Amino acid sequence: MLIAVAPSAMDNISTTALARPLVHVPAGSPISLAARLQSTGSYSECWDSLMELQACSGEVILFFLNGETHLGTSCCQAILIIQNSCWPAMLGSLGFTQEEGDILHGYCDASANGNDVVRSPLLPSTVPIVKGA
Repeated sequence: MLIAVAPSAMDNISTTALARPLVHVPAGSPISLAARLQSTGSYSECWDSLMELQACSGEVILFFLNGETHLGTSCCQAILIIQNSCWPAMLGSLGFTQEEGDILHGYCDASANGNDVVRSPLLPSTVPIVKGA
């Protein structure tokens, strides 16, 4: 019974896929792909920031694990460039939650403004244990 139903159900399904148009670069173009990717435009700044974020991913992970790791200036600069100028959702696609992205952005904003931020807000503050006599 299932075998007879499945082919008839498949007959009613149609799919349409449209590809985005490709940018045509003439064969004799003096500007190579490498030159375009390394140009001094905003795209190169975004790619550079993404590569820097990859390089400092250990710092970011430790920041959330122990809450006291200092994120370096270049790491924060990369985070701010990515979120402000390039791909605001990029941190989410790298596996960070919206809350974690907001925390990183806030931390780096505060660091850029000269404020000392020491703890990750994801970690609960420690309460001193008082031993009774």
